[in-house]
Amino acid sequence: IDWWTEDRTVPETAIAYLAGAICSATAGFIGMSVAVRANVRTAAAAMHGLNPALRIAFSSGAVMGATVVGIGLLGVTILYVIFQDASVVAGFGMGASSIALFARVGGGIFTKAADVGSDLVGKVEAGIPEDDPRNPGVIADNVGDNVGDVAGMGADLFESYVSSIIAAMALAFAGTAGAAALAWDADKAVLPLMLAGAGIVAAILGTFVVRSGEQADFGQLLWALRRGIFAAAILLGVFALVIILSLDMEIEWFWAIVTGLVAGIIIGLSTEYYTSYEYKPTQNVAETSQTGAATVMISGIATGMVSTVIPLFAVGLTIIIAFELAGFYGVALAGVGLLSTLGITLATDAYGPVADNAGGIAEQAQLDPQVRERTDALDALGNTTAATGKGFAIGSAALTSLALLAAFTIAADIDAVDLLDHKVIVGVLFGAMLPFLFSAFTMKAVGRAAMSIVNEVRRQFREIPGLMEGNTEPDYTECVDIATKGALKEMIVPGLMAVAAPLATGFILGVEALGGMLIGSVGAGFMLAIMMATAGGAWDNAKKYVELGHYGGKGSDAHKAAVEGDVVGDPFKDTSGPSLNILLKLMAIVSLVFAPVFLEVTPLIEKIT
Repeated sequence: IDWWTEDRTVPETAIAYLAGAICSATAGFIGMSVAVRANVRTAAAAMHGLNPALRIAFSSGAVMGATVVGIGLLGVTILYVIFQDASVVAGFGMGASSIALFARVGGGIFTKAADVGSDLVGKVEAGIPEDDPRNPGVIADNVGDNVGDVAGMGADLFESYVSSIIAAMALAFAGTAGAAALAWDADKAVLPLMLAGAGIVAAILGTFVVRSGEQADFGQLLWALRRGIFAAAILLGVFALVIILSLDMEIEWFWAIVTGLVAGIIIGLSTEYYTSYEYKPTQNVAETSQTGAATVMISGIATGMVSTVIPLFAVGLTIIIAFELAGFYGVALAGVGLLSTLGITLATDAYGPVADNAGGIAEQAQLDPQVRERTDALDALGNTTAATGKGFAIGSAALTSLALLAAFTIAADIDAVDLLDHKVIVGVLFGAMLPFLFSAFTMKAVGRAAMSIVNEVRRQFREIPGLMEGNTEPDYTECVDIATKGALKEMIVPGLMAVAAPLATGFILGVEALGGMLIGSVGAGFMLAIMMATAGGAWDNAKKYVELGHYGGKGSDAHKAAVEGDVVGDPFKDTSGPSLNILLKLMAIVSLVFAPVFLEVTPLIEKIT
């Protein structure tokens, strides 16, 4: 960048990039370290009751949530205090996005390849229970829960969190409120940081109200977690009002924050409705398992498609209201409001894989069947909260990407993106195609790695004498090795694509076309991500609904069909879907960071013509 421009903040931006990458990796590492310790403790606590197991699993998630938001806020604040420049802080977001993409994509490929491979052979072909120690892929599956669903998700939401703050700060420095350009306002730059700090306090207080009765059913467990999220959201609203009134800021900013909070709750409840087996949509998917795997696929995809409606309206209304209140800065504040209670939202999300692994440990240690029943109840709840968390993160990605787009248009000196400009139209179409291409790469990567694990598991069942009878231990390390190599190899192309696409568009077609590309990618990516995350969650919980004894229960033909749906849904909900929100924000933040370069270079298409 320094070679092309006169921008003297380049060394500082590079330092910020490294800081963002290190902080993101640290947050994921700490989360994974906590999770692997909590897995065993949750299984042990389940021997004494449901509530102790819930408390330990949720507390581990709360530690991860506090770590992510604490490191993220600390990093952004330190860089802002030192450099006082949003363009430098944007480098922190780019570093966080880079690590998040590799962690989410690589972790997702690892965990879902192991999950799909072990399920297809173990549950469908061999007919042995989930997490059975005779399955050679079971340890890779358990490791994958920590790699993809804890470390990957932690890096993902860390990036969402810091990007929302950076987008608001960038707009504060750019000085925009709708069409009117304003002078830089320190209050605008500091408010997102203060909101994030208040959100940490609100999230910590919210965790104290999460508890359940010993005989709690699924609905009561779900309400216990939901109560904590609602409490944190209400507390943040109160804190935000106090901050804005005490510092004599504009009251419109408060209402923009509230719209983000409300949108987050609506998206969460909508995702819960479409993915929980307590409600009709998932029950209907389970019902179709009676007629085979094909109808399960059809109903699951249809459920995912229809689930896009409510989140779209929630995000659309939030954008309209927040923009009318405070321009694009209001939209950025809505994104910050939505993510400010991330501490507790991430706690409910990270708790899921901990409960899942606790169930695996209970099965492998041959603990009392009642222990497995308790961990299964927590695991089913974890599937719903994980789906809710993904919907929440995707909704925040849409708001944050739009705010980053607004900051990019100002940095690139674009007054308006003309949708009748032929280059802009090409950019929009190119941007709309990218989420599909990205998803294709990640889905095929999971398929290839899973196929290798399937072949290895089959080989061990075939060649190791006494394995099916439980007299011999399988070679677990071989499946872990296959999943690791597959993930490392397959995540390179999607990662490069996220960085190369905006750079190529900017250099070849120019900044207006790049603006169109970002618009197209947000529109298509938001819809596709919601559809994939919801469909995958519905398939997963439909399988669990059948396993409760409906339509023949475990071992029936309906169960085998539901397992097939779950296997297809695994890369939908845990690899491709969640990775898309990182793709959207990474492309936007790369565009923002490289905006000075694009202004200095004549687009290739203009040189040719």
